[in-house]
Amino acid sequence: MLGVYLSMSGAFRIAATPQAPQQPIPPPVDFRSGKQPSDQSKQDAPKASQPIPQEEHPDVKEGSKADVDAIGNRQVGKGVNFYSIEREIALGKSLAQQVERSSKLVDDPVVSEYVNRVGQNLVRNSDAKVPFTIKVIDSDVVNAFALPGGFFYVNSGLILRADSEAELAGVMAHEIAHVAARHGTRDATKGQIAQLAMIPIMMLGPAGWAGYGIYEGMQFAIPLSFLQFSREHEYEADYLGLQYMYKAGYDPNAFVTFFEKIEAEEKRQPGTVPKIFSTHPPTPERVAAIQKEIGNVLPAREEYIVTTSEFDAVKARLRRVEDRNKLQGDKNAKDKPTLRTRTEGQRPNTDSSKPTTQTGDPSDDPDRPTLKKRTEDSTNP
Repeated sequence: MLGVYLSMSGAFRIAATPQAPQQPIPPPVDFRSGKQPSDQSKQDAPKASQPIPQEEHPDVKEGSKADVDAIGNRQVGKGVNFYSIEREIALGKSLAQQVERSSKLVDDPVVSEYVNRVGQNLVRNSDAKVPFTIKVIDSDVVNAFALPGGFFYVNSGLILRADSEAELAGVMAHEIAHVAARHGTRDATKGQIAQLAMIPIMMLGPAGWAGYGIYEGMQFAIPLSFLQFSREHEYEADYLGLQYMYKAGYDPNAFVTFFEKIEAEEKRQPGTVPKIFSTHPPTPERVAAIQKEIGNVLPAREEYIVTTSEFDAVKARLRRVEDRNKLQGDKNAKDKPTLRTRTEGQRPNTDSSKPTTQTGDPSDDPDRPTLKKRTEDSTNP
């Protein structure tokens, strides 16, 4: 399948850097618990500027979450969840309708088809149990997000900011992992359980039934949780997403380079981190965790997909589409009718011997249309 994909997309196969001599690998991090590596382990982590050494045959348990050969047949997304798969899809569809009512989608068929194809290739190499609908939003903000049930949106700003197809695939794989692990509905379930646990206290407390009314009102805030994930789930999305992009054939080091790029921008100009990382910034802890996964879990390969000629062509096409939309927007703004005051419509007095007066009389405006009564004589032939 990978060979067919490469031949169809015109991909440049980039040979991986020969493996460096084996070095002691730091102890693996428990990504499922979200535990951060220690300061010492961060110092021992390989530098991301060079390809991270990978083991030929990582020591992982067969069928476990670390076994990339078992992707699609693993126990991912398990846990207490009030939402069935069908209800999750229905919820995502409802939220997607809200997104599309308030957003402008890129309607260029070439761009849309390419992004959808990259995304669907990642989905096929993931643990997702739902079909995905992938669309591009016309926005300069570097962002991508996936709603429960597989409704996935990629901002044009992310595509233009990525330097390679592998970088784009890395961010998309992270969001696909959120859906595969059902983070949105699992987090929402935890919130609902916490709220249900408060009901007895509200009933017995001074507020009585008024307290129950407060609980009812809190329900309106639940949908916001579908895009705000816990620290543990962000680490798990990194862990799974890295595996998905690797399984699809992409260079996993691109995941790290994109993080490093964002880190460098934040250091150079604080406060400029794109919104995609505003709730889960690319901290050194996350980078170190990703580096360790590459070294400990992902088997070494001779070559990876880094970028394709199609990515460069689509990126250039998207930039032209964005420029054309902006020019059209400016033109439409100029063509729109404007309101003006009566004095703005008065012509300047070119005769200096006559003083300029503003009487406030509507008839003083020469541009104002006037009505004239037709005389009776003019009606006779």
